[in-house]
Amino acid sequence: MKLTRRNFIRTASGALAFVSSTAALTRAGLAQAEPIRIASILDATGGLNSYSLKQIKSTAMAVEELNQSGGLLGRPIELVFYDSQSNNQLNSQYATQALVKDKVHVVMGGITSSSREVMRPVMQKFRGLYFYNSVYEGGVCDRRHVCTGLVPGQQVAPLVEYIVKEKGLKRGYILAADYNYGQIIAKWMQKFIRANGGEDVGIEFFPLDATNFAPVLSRIQETKPDVVWSALVGDAQMGFYRQYEATIGKKTIPLASTTYGLGRENATLSADENDGVVISTSFIDSLPSEAAADFLKRFKAFSGEDDYVSEYGEYGYRGVMLWAVAVRKAGSPNPDDVIKALGGTTFEGAGGTYTIDGQTNHTTMDVHVAVGNRTGGFDLVKSFSQQPPSDTQAVCDLNANPDDTKQYEPEL
Repeated sequence: MKLTRRNFIRTASGALAFVSSTAALTRAGLAQAEPIRIASILDATGGLNSYSLKQIKSTAMAVEELNQSGGLLGRPIELVFYDSQSNNQLNSQYATQALVKDKVHVVMGGITSSSREVMRPVMQKFRGLYFYNSVYEGGVCDRRHVCTGLVPGQQVAPLVEYIVKEKGLKRGYILAADYNYGQIIAKWMQKFIRANGGEDVGIEFFPLDATNFAPVLSRIQETKPDVVWSALVGDAQMGFYRQYEATIGKKTIPLASTTYGLGRENATLSADENDGVVISTSFIDSLPSEAAADFLKRFKAFSGEDDYVSEYGEYGYRGVMLWAVAVRKAGSPNPDDVIKALGGTTFEGAGGTYTIDGQTNHTTMDVHVAVGNRTGGFDLVKSFSQQPPSDTQAVCDLNANPDDTKQYEPEL
C-alpha cells in the first residue's frame, strides 16, 4: 500500500485521518467496530520537517500492519495527523484539539524538546497519554509522558567513552543548538567528558536558523581541540558540516555528534562531508540483523520510497508498536489504563528489544556507535546491549512519586 494524500480523509475538526481501506478492515473483521484513535503531530512542512517525513510514514505503516493483523482489542485503529509546521504554537493547539475534539487515545509526535514541553502540560490538563518518539536531553519525570528514544545515559555516555577513552581524543569543543535540548545536552557532554578524563575547551550555542559558521570555525582552528562535538539541530546545520569539511576537515580534527543523521543529513551531504562523522544511535539502516532488513523492506514497500530511512524514521513504528503492546496488556486504550500497564512493556523491533522502564517511562534498548562512510550511510563500530535510561533513572521514580511532572537537569 502506497502512502499518499488519497489515504487520508478530512475529519470534522479539520485534521487528516489515515484509515485502512474498507476491504482491509472487512477482511480483519473490524469494519463495524468503533476505532481506537492515535494522534500524530509532526512537521510535514516547516524548517524541521527533514526529521519528520519518514516518521510520519512509519507511524502510518504501523497502524496499517496492526489493522491487517486484527487491530487492537477487536477494534480498528485510526491515525489522525496534524502538520505542526515546526511551530510550537501549533504543537500546543493540535495537542489540545486531538484530546478535546478528536477524542484520541494517545498523542504521538514532537521533534524538538521545545515542542514536547508545550504539549506535556496539555496532557496533564486533559488527562492524556503522550509518546515522544525522539532523541532528547533526558530528565523528564511524568507518567503521562513516554520516551521511546535515546537519552544521555544511553547516547552520550557510550559516545564519549569511545571518543575520549578509546580514541584518546580528550580536548573537546562543543557546539549545540540554542534551546533547551542543546543547552542541557551540552551539560551532559561536559559531565561525561570530564568523568572520562577529558576536557571541554570551548562551548557555543547557535539558533536553529544559523547558516554562517565561519567565526566559530576560526575559533576552533585557534583552539586546536582533539575533537569537535556537535549537537546542532535543523536544516541550517547542514551548512556547518559543509563548511567544516571545506575548512578544517575531519581528518584534521574529528567530529562526533548526537544529532547527525537524525534528519538524514548523511543522505544529502557529499561523500567527503559524511565520511568519518561519529554518532551514537539506536538504529541505522545498515544494522546487520534480519529484523532491521525486514523493517526496511516493509517500509520501502509501504512508502514507495527507496532511500535512507534513519533512526527517526524507525522511531514512529517503534512508538506505535510499544503503545499497542501496552494497550493489549491493559485490555483498554484509555490513557489511565495504559499508563498502569506501561512498565515492562516489550517489543522486538528493527533495532532489537525495546522495553519501557516503569520507573521512568523511558525505554531500555541496544545502542550503537557508528561512523559515516562514503556511500551516504554508516558503518557499525561498536554495540552496547540493552542500555537503560540511567540518567533519568537517577532522578525519576514514578512508582514512588506518580504525580511528578518535573524535568531534571544535570549539575556540573
